Amino acid sequence: MTRVFNFSAGPAALPEPVLRQAAEEMLDWHGAGCGVMEMSHRGKEFTAIIERAEADLRELLAVPANYRVLFLQGGATQQFAQIPMNLLGGGSADYLVTGTWSKKAYNEAQHLAAPLGGRARLAGSTEAAGFNRLLRADEMQLDPGASYLHLCSNETIHGVELGTPGQLPESRVPLVADMSSHILSRPVDVSRFGMIYAGAQKNIGPSGLVIVVIRDDLLGRAVPATPSVMDYKVMADSGSMLNTPPTYAIYVAGLVFQWLRAQGGLAAMEARNAAKAALLYDFLDTSDFYDNRVEPASRSRMNIPFLLRDESFNAAFLTGAQAAGLTQLKGHKSVGGMRASIYNAMPLEGVAALVDYMREFAARHG
Repeated sequence: MTRVFNFSAGPAALPEPVLRQAAEEMLDWHGAGCGVMEMSHRGKEFTAIIERAEADLRELLAVPANYRVLFLQGGATQQFAQIPMNLLGGGSADYLVTGTWSKKAYNEAQHLAAPLGGRARLAGSTEAAGFNRLLRADEMQLDPGASYLHLCSNETIHGVELGTPGQLPESRVPLVADMSSHILSRPVDVSRFGMIYAGAQKNIGPSGLVIVVIRDDLLGRAVPATPSVMDYKVMADSGSMLNTPPTYAIYVAGLVFQWLRAQGGLAAMEARNAAKAALLYDFLDTSDFYDNRVEPASRSRMNIPFLLRDESFNAAFLTGAQAAGLTQLKGHKSVGGMRASIYNAMPLEGVAALVDYMREFAARHG
């Protein structure tokens, strides 16, 4: 069996030790006589799995005691609707738009706000700049009375990341962050947020699972028409088991959490991720064949879009990359070009192999 270096933005590569353990336990989990996909979500075996997964995630993120951890379904996109249902409360919510995903979240909130008796407000956008940088302080018009302030802290498609605490907007209202494509890639101060959410399929585990970390005081605010399965308080009170949760995805996510702890936790992962990103960005910045147009201070460590300055070579580049065992490098259809997603599971060797290929391709075609 030959494994490729998979640069997919999601569903993305998983750590090989996690895949091997999942394979070994596929037919018989710890002597249960069946696999995790086959066992009751209310049995003692799965209860042990989900309890350990939550404990490990709490340790990795240093989640304060006054926050609840929810394992939900529907992905981050469902949260675009679920958040206003639970937090808008007939008031106004601010949205910062720095890329495709924060724009989608804003559009969904706009769609729902009026029926909910509230308002979704665009508090700042970099769309006119091509989504190639973060918002500047003077571009944000924040409402101090807003029910919450929503942002996407890493834009998967455009490669823009709120990477440091100083880049977060100053606001006293609850900060709600979509961290889908960089959660667990570096330490984060959870206490600065009212709610964090993340689709699993980028840096956590299989698709179909979304993690929500929400402060206790934000529970119990859902509008009366909210379906019970979409009410954060109901799901928190039921331990994420009002209905059958995505059991296998939670199990694999738990294995990823164990793997991250064994690697030294999020500080160790941040050092690795910084080295991987620097290797690729340093090459891009010295090349006259490739181009990355994201402002340096706004660049993502997880998702690195780039262009061939002569796009007539795009097809040949992708064909050659595939032959070299470097897959899923085609950029999102909305922006074109190329994109390398280098999540936690991507080793430094994979990024080095990509840079070597890019250098060789430029030498042949430049």
